[in-house]
Amino acid sequence: MPQVAAARRWPVSRDHCFQRILLDNAVGGCWYDHIARRPAYAHAPAETLTRAVGLGEAVLRGDADLAALNRRSLAWRRARKQPV
Repeated sequence: MPQVAAARRWPVSRDHCFQRILLDNAVGGCWYDHIARRPAYAHAPAETLTRAVGLGEAVLRGDADLAALNRRSLAWRRARKQPV
């Protein structure tokens, strides 16, 4: 994904950013609230990884909007930081 990021004008280009976006969207929130240990790829349930990879493949095919997934991921992270 980093290799095509500039050509596709994606909002991110680094591996860890793609990981954040795809894992957050695979679990429906901040991934570290759902995956107990790090690194996430080594400790996430297989179903979570399958969803994340599927999202990545959909983004590469043009069937999913990376910018929208990124906005959702960032919104979950902002909401998490808000005092209750």
